[in-house]
Amino acid sequence: MADVSLMAEPGSNGRFGEFGGRFVPESLMPACLQLEQAFHEAWADPAYRDELNSLLRDYGGRPTPLTECHRLSEKLGVRVLLKREDLAHAGSHKLNNVVGQALLTRRMGKRRLIAETGAGQHGVAAATAAALFGLECTVYMGEVDTKRQELNVFRMELLGAEVRPVLSGSRTLKDAVNEAMRDWVATVDDTHYCLGSVMGPHPFPYMVRQLQRVVGEEAAAQAHALLNGHQPDVVVACVGGGSNAAGTFAGFVDT
Repeated sequence: MADVSLMAEPGSNGRFGEFGGRFVPESLMPACLQLEQAFHEAWADPAYRDELNSLLRDYGGRPTPLTECHRLSEKLGVRVLLKREDLAHAGSHKLNNVVGQALLTRRMGKRRLIAETGAGQHGVAAATAAALFGLECTVYMGEVDTKRQELNVFRMELLGAEVRPVLSGSRTLKDAVNEAMRDWVATVDDTHYCLGSVMGPHPFPYMVRQLQRVVGEEAAAQAHALLNGHQPDVVVACVGGGSNAAGTFAGFVDT
């Protein structure tokens, strides 16, 4: 089935079928290859997985609940269950990914984390994880977004991160990604780029999905219990950069 293969590991060239790949400046190719090797080794290491799971439980507040919305269900004529990632520490699912990548940063012996952010949730999560692990943190954010999301800029700075407004292009998320990539090219020896979405060069899409699949795996088990051994007829996820959707669908792809 196409859906199952797309949720499997990518091929050696970083592709999921016809999608994906590793299209980066030549100067970043060694960093991507190093990151791929480091993540594969970490993901296969029980000590890394145990520490990650412990942090997500004791620091992040996992598992997040599955809430049945009785009144909305009655209004819509279907049974609605919400996976409450808003109740995780820092207010979104983004912490699942950044804690895993911060652990990887420490494992690779790097001292600095950089990130891009649009609405600010990934930036807040990255700043939170950097504060937890004692890492330097720089967050790139389009100037338009810094004005729209002043509260999240304040939260990032409160957590000790430097927020750099991006003035090029449309001054939004894609331009923030470009600036973060430029930073990474120049500082790769001691810096890890903590990308927050299932985009960019391999291994980022695969790595982010693996770190976010906890959302879908929890939801599948919770739904199974709540629905007396059955699974939902339909699984819906929001899609911005895709990390929530990929993580959610990964838990249900075999149903």
